[in-house]
Amino acid sequence: MQTHLPQDLLATEPGQTADKILRSCVHCGFCLATCPTYGLLADELDSPRGRIYLIKSALEGNPVSGESLTHLDRCLSCRACETTCPSGVKYAHLLEIGREAIEHASPRAFWQRALRWGLRKSLTTPMLFNGLIRLLPFLRHSKALKFSVEALVLQQQLADREDAVRHSVLLVSGCVQPALAPNINQASIKVLNKLGFHVLQTPQSACCGAIEHHLSGQAEALEKIKRNVEQWCAYLDQGGQAILSNASGCGAMLKDYAHLLRNDCEYRAKAERVVAATFDISEFLLKQDLSPLTHYDNQNITFHAPCSLQHGQKLQGVVETTLRKLGYRVNPVQDAHLCCGSAGTYSLLQPTLAKQLRRQKLQHLQQDDPEVIVTANIGCLLHLQKGTQTPVKHWIELLSEAKCEQPRHDPL
Repeated sequence: MQTHLPQDLLATEPGQTADKILRSCVHCGFCLATCPTYGLLADELDSPRGRIYLIKSALEGNPVSGESLTHLDRCLSCRACETTCPSGVKYAHLLEIGREAIEHASPRAFWQRALRWGLRKSLTTPMLFNGLIRLLPFLRHSKALKFSVEALVLQQQLADREDAVRHSVLLVSGCVQPALAPNINQASIKVLNKLGFHVLQTPQSACCGAIEHHLSGQAEALEKIKRNVEQWCAYLDQGGQAILSNASGCGAMLKDYAHLLRNDCEYRAKAERVVAATFDISEFLLKQDLSPLTHYDNQNITFHAPCSLQHGQKLQGVVETTLRKLGYRVNPVQDAHLCCGSAGTYSLLQPTLAKQLRRQKLQHLQQDDPEVIVTANIGCLLHLQKGTQTPVKHWIELLSEAKCEQPRHDPL
């Protein structure tokens, strides 16, 4: 794509990045076929190619309006277009630059700014969010599971080892997950303990920064990212093995830290170190000996692959492989690449489109009448459960329910 960005913009790093991404687009249109919003609205401006044109026009100095921002806001940031694109266009990075530029040129209405600020603060401040859940307990998906005496004994044995930290993993607990579905983190701890790993958890206040980053709070997001990088590098300095995320949305954000801090001389190398040590729990477990978790009851399940897992982290098929390795019967899913409509806070800000996408997704997920639908992200889990009576769980919960044949005390 030919570009004519102003020289003052080209003199900046964001301008150079945007110009490079724009020039990599060849107008092929392959992205249209995999874009959920284009599939629903059939509007070129609600496709990746159309949004790229809007961003290009804005960066070249042409007039913009709130309508341009509306089309960008309808984007789910699912990144299915990136998986499809034969030219390797880094659409998500361009969207960040374009949205910020258009917001600056055509500021949002006060109520929109207030809504985004309110969501950022309420979701990422534990005192506020946990208080809200106590007042509205029906929003909670599940209660904390109870550890057996044997599980607690094993947990204590692992914690008491002299080299406990060097044989540990750091589990990113998330900002909303501990209140909405505490069993997910506890199931993760139970599984990792069975495999011989001592588990340390980040505090609920240590948000990954994704919510701020996607809701016009880039400065706040960078503050949290830097704080996380400092603390997690200190953990790695003590010999910790890995940083794990069981929420694929958080994992995708963590793996983008190096990009977000690429121009920060103080934090760039530290961020790269954190990214190198970060794994989705599925890719980490697939490298381990899972024989203690083997589960051969041939349970009929369907896995919903979150966009942040398959497109954001490029981990297509990893969870399915892990589950099949353990004996589960995982059903194929039609149009598995399409978003369910959750997309972080998208279901709150774009409820009509989100419900349409959920309806389509559930039709495909329930086609083989599964006993349970499993997924890898808290947002997808909550969003899907609102539209079906079929139980929706995090896939790690299945593993925590499997019988342990012989507890391990030494990780591989």
